Amino acid sequence: MSCFCCGTAPTVVEDIEPIVNKPANMATPIKVAVTGAAGQIAYSLLYQIASGAVFGPEQPVHLHLLDIAPMMGVLNGVVMELADCALPLLAGVLPTANPEEAFKDVAAAFLVGSMPRKEGMERKDLLSANVRIFKEQGQALDKVARKDVKILVVGNPANTNALICSKYAPSIPKENFTAMTRLDHNRAQAQLAAKLGVQVRDIKNVIIWGNHSSTQFPDASNALVYTGGVNKPVPAAINDDEYLKTTFVSTVQKRGAAVIAARKMSSALSAAKAASDHMRDWFLGTGDRWVSMGVVSDGSYGTPRDVVFSFPVTVTNGKWKIVEGLTISDYARQMLDTTGKELAEEKQDALDVCKD
Repeated sequence: MSCFCCGTAPTVVEDIEPIVNKPANMATPIKVAVTGAAGQIAYSLLYQIASGAVFGPEQPVHLHLLDIAPMMGVLNGVVMELADCALPLLAGVLPTANPEEAFKDVAAAFLVGSMPRKEGMERKDLLSANVRIFKEQGQALDKVARKDVKILVVGNPANTNALICSKYAPSIPKENFTAMTRLDHNRAQAQLAAKLGVQVRDIKNVIIWGNHSSTQFPDASNALVYTGGVNKPVPAAINDDEYLKTTFVSTVQKRGAAVIAARKMSSALSAAKAASDHMRDWFLGTGDRWVSMGVVSDGSYGTPRDVVFSFPVTVTNGKWKIVEGLTISDYARQMLDTTGKELAEEKQDALDVCKD
């Protein structure tokens, strides 16, 4: 994944051909920003956005692609490929190294680019590098984006990066800043489907609680499986509590590391799909399904307030709502407390960097 550094770099602007013979009923294009746009995740994500998989089959998009100045050559190659896809919903493309240009009037922003953790780097060093990036991007969003913009932070540490970005964009509601835990959610859903020998579409209401890190809590206690014509509780269908507390949890927690070990590169295709899923459900709704989203905590379920914590949510009319009234077992309480403690520590470390 490409990363960002502070400072304004030269701008490269190139538009692809506008939509030809636009149908009378086609909506006005919305502007969508993607950062780290020359990177691996964006390479898979951009097609999904431009093909209609995120905002719907009748919603044209104008892509604003942000990356650092040294990546402009690569990014222009991506722009060429997007043009070569001849996508009917792609109204235009703006590649740039200027955050204010990238975020101008955008309705949605995928913040994919971040500083990756390098060997020997302490967490505080990583936070320090990313605070600079997400401070700059938050300030730019605050200045030029639509006030109803929906922002998804993908770049890690995603939860705390989302919190910092929100801090520097005070004119945009806090609930419009989210962090991606949908990849973990999708991983958990896939693991349960494989365990039960069903299709992933037959599993719903799995939950990822907390941080997008190794302390996250993948929770199947409220999940349902559709089998034999009815929905059954996953714990009863699996009938192996030890598996759900050990192998299932650790497999999901460590899946990213397993992909790196096998691929020698981090998850990209699955991360792009998860980002697409997250934003699609935020714009178009979840129906009767629960999804996992990192959102600013209101203290629900005894979690720390004002950290970006992953909860089960439903979405209606573009507004997310935390699922209420779930029973938290002693085991779950311990898991929520552990990941909450980590997020509170990350928040404090990041705020300390902000003061420097």
